Amino acid sequence: MPPIKEEILVIDDEAQMRRLLSVTLESAGYSVTLAENAAEGIRNAETHRYEAIVLDLGLPDSDGIDVLKKIRQWAVYPIIILSVRSSENGIIEALDAGANDYLTKPFRSGELLARIRSALRLYTTSPGGSKFFFSGIEVDLEMRVVRKRGEVVKLTPTEFSLLSLFIHNAGKVLTHNYILQQVWGPKFEGESQYTRVYVGQLRKKLEENPNNPSFFVTESGIGYRFTLENEK
Repeated sequence: MPPIKEEILVIDDEAQMRRLLSVTLESAGYSVTLAENAAEGIRNAETHRYEAIVLDLGLPDSDGIDVLKKIRQWAVYPIIILSVRSSENGIIEALDAGANDYLTKPFRSGELLARIRSALRLYTTSPGGSKFFFSGIEVDLEMRVVRKRGEVVKLTPTEFSLLSLFIHNAGKVLTHNYILQQVWGPKFEGESQYTRVYVGQLRKKLEENPNNPSFFVTESGIGYRFTLENEK
């Protein structure tokens, strides 16, 4: 019996783009469902469980951000934005609304496939228990203990809260304001120096090369992503 293909829903109003995405994804081994507007995309997402969604923001019957928010009310699987909108504020808005990743058109097929693979891998291996392991590091989320190659790494309460937030959102781009709201509270919105300082401290304590981080990756002008893509 052939293996079951992972299913991806593509929501895009451009026929040529739908064809391109269909060929790209199917050639990579995915099963693809195409939707040409928001209503069709939401209906498909409501009636079928997909492994991931590729969503355009410029839909004819509804703004893609609204579609994203609606689907995110029940869907926990990855949603990747693929849009011509390239402004920093637009990208941040989409990520804050629940997108896992954001690529601008025109895009490279290889990069899209890599982002999808990473999102799917991190979604299916996301920590469901109290312990999380990566690259010789053990994080006990319940006991709030971190070990690197068996040695305890001392983290401040704020550093551990930040690390825990990254782990629970592995693979997802987190904006500065989202991190600030979750770790420090809404009064700290806009104080991005806090995230820079504390991410820097995590890098010093957990990265092999803090100046060339593998796990706590900067998304320029937006925030950070905790990724296992570079794990050896």
